[in-house]
Amino acid sequence: QVQLVESGGGLVQAGGSLRLSCAASGRTFSSYAMGWFRQAPGKEREFVAAITRSGGYTYYADSVKGRFTISRDNAKNTGYLQTNSLKPEDTAVYYCACSDIVSSWANGYELWGRGTQVTVSS
Repeated sequence: QVQLVESGGGLVQAGGSLRLSCAASGRTFSSYAMGWFRQAPGKEREFVAAITRSGGYTYYADSVKGRFTISRDNAKNTGYLQTNSLKPEDTAVYYCACSDIVSSWANGYELWGRGTQVTVSS
């Protein structure tokens, strides 16, 4: 089974950038599709982006399209979320997740990391 650990979160001013990483250990990372989700205080967990096993296809929430980029390096067992032009409304805990099938539905993912906090100040 894959264990996932996120890193790269922090405090950034609006307009800034962060690169989030998701390090996977255990079974072969390339066997799984990967997604990023986020949850702000008092809100539901929401889909951010997803990528297929090979990295050939990517999917984004409308709210981040054009600003965020999901990618993966299967040789390094690591996934990434490059976040640019950050806005205060992007403030949330960001989670990476793995699943047999790529999806924008959180319940479709069976493996989750513990999250990394992203805070965007105005």
